[in-house]
Amino acid sequence: MSQTPEVTVVGAGLAGCEVALQLARRGVKVRLIEQKPLRRTPAQTSDAICELVCSNSFRSANVQNAIGLLKWEMRHVGSAVLQAADANAVPAGDALAVDRDLFSAEMERLCAAEPSLERVSAVVESVPEGLCVIATGPLTGSELAADLALRTGRDSMYFYDSIAPIIDAESINWDIVWRQSRWDKGESADYANVPLSKDEYHAFVTALASGEKVPPRAFEEPKYFEGCLPIEVMVDRGPMTLAFGPLKPVGLTDPRTGRRSFAVVQLRMENCEGTAWNMVGFQTRLKYPEQKRIFTSLPGLEKAEFLRFGSVHRNTYLHAPSLLTDDLHLVDSPDLFFAGQITGVEGYVESTACGLLVAWQVLARLRGVELPVLPKTTALGSMKRHLRGEGLLSAYAPSNLNFSLFEPLPEAGKRLSKGDRRAAMAERAQTDLAAYWSEAEVRLR
Repeated sequence: MSQTPEVTVVGAGLAGCEVALQLARRGVKVRLIEQKPLRRTPAQTSDAICELVCSNSFRSANVQNAIGLLKWEMRHVGSAVLQAADANAVPAGDALAVDRDLFSAEMERLCAAEPSLERVSAVVESVPEGLCVIATGPLTGSELAADLALRTGRDSMYFYDSIAPIIDAESINWDIVWRQSRWDKGESADYANVPLSKDEYHAFVTALASGEKVPPRAFEEPKYFEGCLPIEVMVDRGPMTLAFGPLKPVGLTDPRTGRRSFAVVQLRMENCEGTAWNMVGFQTRLKYPEQKRIFTSLPGLEKAEFLRFGSVHRNTYLHAPSLLTDDLHLVDSPDLFFAGQITGVEGYVESTACGLLVAWQVLARLRGVELPVLPKTTALGSMKRHLRGEGLLSAYAPSNLNFSLFEPLPEAGKRLSKGDRRAAMAERAQTDLAAYWSEAEVRLR
């Protein structure tokens, strides 16, 4: 491509390639810059684009699962990445999994087939001039990350992430877990409390101490803040550390006994609808199966369904609610868009979907049109709702898509069984997305 591109996309991962292909297929001249093979992130092992680092699974295919519904919507609007994934699927039961090598090769082929798309190998150390999309993922190079930190303010850009698990409210046994804030402070009981006897507490501490952890990778030197220590690190400091820390029972009375418990695990309401609850102080390096095994041993959480597991890892991402506009460009830089995990979405599917959303906004800018409002009842709209920080009661943090992020059903729908409610939400999303796309597609041609 001899002439200046209309759009520069930095990063040839899932989000970047989705953006580039969506634009190029509509005749936009795109320069897609990827640092491989000149440099790799510490997590990468090949020079292929769209390298699937963690696993080969795009997760559930069931539309009554939030991720399965998101994939349905992405197929409906013509996702290039899902086109390649479907073409290279391998048997995986109720999930979409792919042959990693064939999938990456297919993405290479799709990009090479677009005459409007130019591939460039280069290490980008600062934001390029002109209309640009940054899709460099959670391990953005140090030079570019430093430039972005200068533009956004270091306090709004995160380089080491500690997050606690989130539990689906419907899976909590509310006959055991009770609502109360310490000393009954505040106008409402925004906390839920899991009671532990002395024996239950010590059994829980023993399980935490012996649970299998994810070892830090070479580039993840464990530098923890005292105010945000992994729960197993606190346990290593002594068996009673938790009882005098996040599990202290003071100011709380179990209504079943009328007494204070030996220890209390607190859950904090995660969203305005009260459909998701955060385990306070439970950031952890425990492996996901271990988190499920150990945390469901707690009274009242025996059937807990985890909307997000806890983690501690290096992760470069922006505080999207304050830094990005509704169009997903930087608040004070209309030509600078962000897509994928650097915005705070988590997972292959969500990163790709974020690329779709950004591609539409860039196209709308180039076409001089305004897009219709994306319904918050859809999976795509719900993901964008999270990026805008809508409904959150706690600090913004990276998250996979789950039904707690969707706009709730009307009051009558809340009385349905869980399965029927998910089916109703899926049907509503499909109808609303189809209506949205019939209008938006015309404007983006």
